Amino acid sequence: MQIDDTLLTRLEKLSFITVEESKREEIIAQLSGIVDFVDNLSELNTEGVDDNFSMNDSGTPLRQDTAACDVSISNDILEHAPQSEEHFFIVPKIIE
Repeated sequence: MQIDDTLLTRLEKLSFITVEESKREEIIAQLSGIVDFVDNLSELNTEGVDDNFSMNDSGTPLRQDTAACDVSISNDILEHAPQSEEHFFIVPKIIE
C-alpha cells in the first residue's frame, strides 16, 4: 500500500485531525514505514502453528466477576459532571 498526499488527506478527514504542511512529508514517511513493517509480517511462515499458540502454558489468568455497588464512587463522578440530577447525568437532547 502506497501512502501519498491523497491518502493522508483522507486520513485527516476520517480522524478529524489536521496535519501541518511542514509535517506532511514526515508523517507520510512514518506511515509508510509502519505499513512496510506490517507487510513484512505477512511473509512469516505460520504453517503448522496452532491457532491457540501462547507463550504462557497456564492460560489467561481470570478473576472472579463480582458486582459491586459503591454509591460514593458514583457520587464523586457526578460531582464533576456539568449537570446532574437524581444520580443521573443531564445531557443535551440530540434526537428529536
